[in-house]
Amino acid sequence: MNVEEFRDYCLGKKGITEEFPFDAVTLVFKVMGKMFALCGLERTPTQINLKCDPERAVQLREEHEDIIEGWHMSKVHWNTVYIERLNPELTKELIDHSYDLVVSKFTKKLKAELDALP
Repeated sequence: MNVEEFRDYCLGKKGITEEFPFDAVTLVFKVMGKMFALCGLERTPTQINLKCDPERAVQLREEHEDIIEGWHMSKVHWNTVYIERLNPELTKELIDHSYDLVVSKFTKKLKAELDALP
């Protein structure tokens, strides 16, 4: 998966916005205003940071050399993934997991707003 495919996949999800809140080269994806993925556009190879269940995060890091502790993020709740080196299907699964984790923490009101979107 390359950065364009990553971007397209994220934008295909419900309630997504993309922005550059930190600087001009760190692309952030949010669901209903809550960050679930980010990508340093000038980093080579391409890396993305994704939220992850803490136990699963450790397991993934042990199983895949292309998944490491979240760079400049909480090492407990975020992983950095080298998307050009990892199986695209696993990358999509990890993006979905990050999105779902963030949505699972929504209030009932915010969840209802997300559900009401087309």
